[in-house]
Amino acid sequence: MPNSVSEPYDLVVVGAGAAGLSGAVTASESGLSVALLDASEHLGGQFYRHPAAALGAVRPEALHHDWSVFADLRRRLESSGVSRLAGHHVWSVTRDDDCWAVHAVTGADGDQERPVRVRARALLLATGAYERQLPFPGWTLPGVVGAGGAQAMLKSGLVLPGKKVVVAGSGPLLLAVAASLAAAGARVPAVVEASGYLRYARHPRALAANPHKLVEAVVHGGAMLRHRVRPLLRSAVTHVHGAERVEAVTVARLDRDWRAVPGSERRIECDALAVGHGLAPQIELATALGCATRRTVDATAALVLDGLQETTVPGVWSAGETGGVGGSRLAIAEGELAALSIAARLTGRSELPRGRHAGRLRRRRDRMRAFADALAAAHAPGPGWPQWLPDDTDVCRCEEVTAGRVREAVTDLGAGDARTVKLLTRAGMGWCQGRMCGAAVACLAAGGGEVPPPAERRPFAVPVPLGALAGLDPATAPSDPTDD
Repeated sequence: MPNSVSEPYDLVVVGAGAAGLSGAVTASESGLSVALLDASEHLGGQFYRHPAAALGAVRPEALHHDWSVFADLRRRLESSGVSRLAGHHVWSVTRDDDCWAVHAVTGADGDQERPVRVRARALLLATGAYERQLPFPGWTLPGVVGAGGAQAMLKSGLVLPGKKVVVAGSGPLLLAVAASLAAAGARVPAVVEASGYLRYARHPRALAANPHKLVEAVVHGGAMLRHRVRPLLRSAVTHVHGAERVEAVTVARLDRDWRAVPGSERRIECDALAVGHGLAPQIELATALGCATRRTVDATAALVLDGLQETTVPGVWSAGETGGVGGSRLAIAEGELAALSIAARLTGRSELPRGRHAGRLRRRRDRMRAFADALAAAHAPGPGWPQWLPDDTDVCRCEEVTAGRVREAVTDLGAGDARTVKLLTRAGMGWCQGRMCGAAVACLAAGGGEVPPPAERRPFAVPVPLGALAGLDPATAPSDPTDD
């Protein structure tokens, strides 16, 4: 039988990254009973990943900036009354009488198959984001990892993806990844950025209002200079070479629409490639509940939120990357603001979100959100990137669906959107449920590179073992969210 509490909490927070930690401790300090669920055994989410104690890292803070902020959140959590439920993979949320019922399975990979149900009067979703990948020939070779994945390997495992690592894609994360890999001993011959940085100049007010971001850029740039990392702007890795694993990459110059310029190709020897084209909000739990989404400036889907972080579904709040990718400081501000809003709703203390502190939080959030939007616009994929894809390139790695099969579904079989392509080809039906290929399939289905992946309503936000479903009490089991 599923494990559940006999009395509901005031608040369940899903996700123990920057936003979730901030929201949980603020809500607890405001007098609410709080449960904090996260799939990982460790606090901090992706941004504050850190090595397990068994690895004996002497200075884990050396791999992060703003470590003192995380240390303070962790201290506040330890001294609070928050019930921390680690290793809980949340796969569905349903309405249970007057409460939300959060369904999870336990274990490091959800493999213990023990179903858990946690009930609460309010829900805060802080589920973060995952990397957006745009495929190209050779991207399935061993040695090709996500840019954020390479950083996670270093932060949590103290290992490098290779000795000579090219960092490629688009977005400010690339600078941080290259700097940290080089500082840890990897040779980074190049950072290959598909966009440029001159577009930042189009948003002078956002830049001026966020000087700490400029300081971060200077720090990363200085590290790249010290380690002789070469930036290649308006360029992309268009082919990975190797027999058993990565041996080299081909880099080509791009035009304004991200089309490869003929004759501009160069070959760079390496044994690993860390690549990513920004982040996509992880919103499956929210969309399953019917929360409305919006298109972001860099062509992903994010949640529609009001001024106090509440979604379009009453009683459900969200903070962090789910509302648009913006970094840890923005996530912390949003988590705190959401917690004050929730506390006001549940306790009747309307002064909480109206006071001076809440006002400062809103201004800080708006300032950082404007900066995040400026960066996202500067690094948004251009419409010409599908030109990189020969027909024999795998787009969906899980189901081994090629670009040619997707194009055939569109041109010969009449598919006009990603969902129809999925039904005809199985693209997106594998273990990752479209997280790796969703953006590419949606773009190919629409005939361009500026279409966000669809925000589908799914009954399961993550894969769940059949044994866990079999162990559910039929009276509390989730129903199909499309049923009326």
